[in-house]
Amino acid sequence: MPDDAPAAAEGPPSLEVDGAVATIRLRRPARRNSLADDDLRLLLELVAAVDANDAVRVLVLAADTHGQPRPVFSAGYDLAGLAGGGAGPGLFERVPDALEAARPVTVCALSGSVYGGATDLVLACDLRVALAGSVWRMPACALGLHYYPSGLRRYVARFGPDLAKRAFLSARPLPVEQLAACGLFEAVEPPAGFDAALRALVQQAAALAPLAAQATKRSLVEIAAGRADEAALRARERLTLASEDFAEGRRAVAERRAPVFRGR
Repeated sequence: MPDDAPAAAEGPPSLEVDGAVATIRLRRPARRNSLADDDLRLLLELVAAVDANDAVRVLVLAADTHGQPRPVFSAGYDLAGLAGGGAGPGLFERVPDALEAARPVTVCALSGSVYGGATDLVLACDLRVALAGSVWRMPACALGLHYYPSGLRRYVARFGPDLAKRAFLSARPLPVEQLAACGLFEAVEPPAGFDAALRALVQQAAALAPLAAQATKRSLVEIAAGRADEAALRARERLTLASEDFAEGRRAVAERRAPVFRGR
């Protein structure tokens, strides 16, 4: 599991695949896992590689926090890139958009505080587990920046308008315990319970019927973005009704056993 991994040399984001579960890990704890342009381009490649692997049912977004005095999942975009003529928000926006659209169920292992654009990576995931005592801060307006549109949409969709305004227009750190009250996290756990809670959530997501879970995820994302097409939603419903997985699910209920889904 992601946060059981030993400390490793600092480097670009990595991809690990273990059966039905893939893990993309941020690996620059000494830099608070800030993301430069090369990291963002690699993240896009890694998400695409996971999408192309039909065996993967769950994608975990994790971060190495070894050696940090206080755990930081990610400090967001490396602002040196803006000063040095980097690609900036346009490139960054593509990463959470890709995560949100990814085929597998995505789980964020928020193993520390999160800042700036990295908050949108967390919001782009389908499910989230947070480390107790962590904080969430969106300093865009304090830096003079109007955030990009898809990130604002995700904030309003996940937080609601009032809490989204508080995050942007106060730029104050928000405790993850406060955000849990609006349903943002599946669990907020102390260090001793974090890995177990994450493992349980990933196992539950991986055990779902993949055809139904992935089709339902796509429909929910489209509905939240205001671009759902009812004909497409009905077609996905018909596809699952006729699937082998649905027949297996019914048999499993009748036989009082765990289903064995094959994604077809």
